[in-house]
Amino acid sequence: MTELALSIDGSRGRRAGLEDALRNAIRSGQLRSGAALPPSRQLAADFGFARTTVVAVYEQLVAEGYLIARQGSGTTVAALPVRSAPHRVSTISTKPWLLDFLPGEPDHSSFPRRSWLRASRSVLASAPDDLFAYGDTRGLPVLCEALAEYVGRTRAVAADSAQVCVFGGMVSAFGFVAEALLRMGVQCVAVEDPSLPPLRRVLEHAGLGVVSVPVDKDGMDVDHLRRTGAGAVFVTPSHQYPLGVTMTAARRSALVEWARSASTWVVEDDYDGEFRYDRQPLGSLQGLDPSRVLYAGTASKSLAAGLRIAWLVVPPGLTDAVKQARGRRGGVSNLEQATLAEFITSRKLERHVREMRVVYRRRRDALIEMLDQEAPWIDPTGISAGLHFTGLLRDGGPTEAQVIERAGAHSIALFGLADHLRAAPGSEGPLGSQHGALVVGYSRSSAHSFSGSVERLRAFVRTFA
Repeated sequence: MTELALSIDGSRGRRAGLEDALRNAIRSGQLRSGAALPPSRQLAADFGFARTTVVAVYEQLVAEGYLIARQGSGTTVAALPVRSAPHRVSTISTKPWLLDFLPGEPDHSSFPRRSWLRASRSVLASAPDDLFAYGDTRGLPVLCEALAEYVGRTRAVAADSAQVCVFGGMVSAFGFVAEALLRMGVQCVAVEDPSLPPLRRVLEHAGLGVVSVPVDKDGMDVDHLRRTGAGAVFVTPSHQYPLGVTMTAARRSALVEWARSASTWVVEDDYDGEFRYDRQPLGSLQGLDPSRVLYAGTASKSLAAGLRIAWLVVPPGLTDAVKQARGRRGGVSNLEQATLAEFITSRKLERHVREMRVVYRRRRDALIEMLDQEAPWIDPTGISAGLHFTGLLRDGGPTEAQVIERAGAHSIALFGLADHLRAAPGSEGPLGSQHGALVVGYSRSSAHSFSGSVERLRAFVRTFA
């Protein structure tokens, strides 16, 4: 039997402590690429956890790209560069990085606890008894109705509540979409290059062939897409991840026309569409053709990743396939669904998004101002929306590999563009950078520490002067 020695700090909760311990073991090289992890039941027994907690931790680390789970083969460590053990603020801290500028999650310290608590109390005070039953696997009707109204009003999505399905996170949702596409006869799908690495793994794990389509300043290259023969494509048109570019109107029209003429499907990942700063919000791609575009949204950026709630607006032609693929798997607690529905219908979600839009814009501006002063060799792009921007590295400055290596030595969490590229960019990257790029998140740090993080980053970039 596989045995594993971990130092688990439960000060942030047992699940968070186990997640941190496994991440640190992988980053430090204690757990190397390909190493098999103990079965969830064994690990739960060894450390006194509930098995459901261990399963949730494994699923989270699979979603983050640290682990790989294959049916019948167990869970193994993914291929990641080994980092030395990070410096810590104190000997009792479990935070894996001194400074965190990774993209992908909101500021968890900003979660609207009081408003969420009031919404939860309101639900419990008036909930019918059947709220505590298994319920509709598609999603709680009251939440489906609230989401249909919300995305229709804020994102110009053409949605009927019967088309809305609720899932336990975006990775789970895309896994079911992949199964549904297979049921519809799709064998190969396209993804953007660069793109989020876990997406490709989810699609391949489901049995789909995956091809990469390059992205430039106008978004995905639709002419290239036509030549792939893909039966579906996954795109982030409003704020491409990770480059941050917005797909132009001409490319949007061409993409929808491709889907119509080839009888294919477009999966629109609108992961951070609520956060736009320098221009009016863009409507969804789905609004151009609701019969060919599947819209995906999530609470992981607007509220908290830990809620694990995502939703799909499914075209009529895919509804049965998604329903069959899902079965009774991947559900979300009825209580959490009802609370989110109350949070939406009472306009608390919109109020929170408006407040955080101001906070994140200020953070973005502070970072860009600092880089303009201290690092003219970094050219921020994709800054008009989202929770991150991409910093292109100009000639005459350090390369992406040099920055990432030195950042690791200083215990600064940064992603490079190479982490997201499938094909080698050659002499020139997707947006013309020959030295690579950095993917800089500005949302994860807590409110009270962000200013200090910017000043520490200032000191770091000065080391390249």
